[in-house]
Amino acid sequence: MNSTDWIGTAAAALTTTSFIPQAWKVWRSHHTADISLGMYALFTLGVALWLGYGILLDSWPVIIANAITLLLAGMVLMMKLRFG
Repeated sequence: MNSTDWIGTAAAALTTTSFIPQAWKVWRSHHTADISLGMYALFTLGVALWLGYGILLDSWPVIIANAITLLLAGMVLMMKLRFG
């Protein structure tokens, strides 16, 4: 793995894991009033497109990071829709 791949992998790991505290907090509290529905909807769509882009490029760091981020952001979005 070259230095570019290491930087991309580190960036992917940090940005992906940054969603864990938010998803965990919403899961535990069911409080979503302060979360923007529009932002999370657009963000989740953007992550889905990044995942598709990674698949087209066959870039595993992009695929793995965005698959996990899509799962976490999608969970927050679904909880926002459910708990309002």
